[in-house]
Amino acid sequence: MRLHRAVLWLVLGGGVLSAAAGTLAADGPAKPDPQAVERTREQVRMLDALYKSAVVSITKNYVNQQADVPAATVAKDVFQAMKAGRFHHARLIDVTGKPKNPDNVATTAFEKAAVEAIRSGKEYVEELAEVDGRPVLRAATPVPAVMPQCIVCHGKREKNLLGALIYEVPVK
Repeated sequence: MRLHRAVLWLVLGGGVLSAAAGTLAADGPAKPDPQAVERTREQVRMLDALYKSAVVSITKNYVNQQADVPAATVAKDVFQAMKAGRFHHARLIDVTGKPKNPDNVATTAFEKAAVEAIRSGKEYVEELAEVDGRPVLRAATPVPAVMPQCIVCHGKREKNLLGALIYEVPVK
């Protein structure tokens, strides 16, 4: 199992809910530097703003009908490039229960918990974990329909929740 230890933090309107998950080593892994974790959170906020503004811009300028290439397809190409460069992992998942693509469903315990938290109104969910002996910050943010072009493919009214962006960023 790649996940050796994780501590789940669901940010709940200023409060934090913690729950242990995964397997623990006898002596336990060292906790990452709190300042490094905060820098990683800032990086996630930057990535979230970047990806969401790019998707909105692409949709606004290039998506007019269902046959057009959806902005999410472009975003997934960028996600793959970031993963290939070993910078971070990002993934778009469905929260509606009716995914357009069956590959876009929550598969991990974190993703499933994040979907439930986001469905209940949370704007940010995170988990500090260890992968291959190194700390990572997993985070999730909601993806709502924000413009009329979104409903071209999704058939929803504006402001409806469509998905979540999932991030896994190394803590350095």
